[in-house]
Amino acid sequence: MIIDCDRCTMSDTEVCKDCVVGALVGHNGILELADTERRAIEALSRVGLISPIRLVEYDPQRAVSRE
Repeated sequence: MIIDCDRCTMSDTEVCKDCVVGALVGHNGILELADTERRAIEALSRVGLISPIRLVEYDPQRAVSRE
């Protein structure tokens, strides 16, 4: 799993401030996680030990036009 903060629609929001990725690499960073690492983060966040990954990737096909 590759997390690119520049592609996240939650970047620079209150949700972004509570994302574990920012704690690991800083905001606007890129993080590559192996499946075992991603599962470990998910397990730790489920029990409240760390914040979850809050990635919401931008999808241009689902973007709404503002015109």
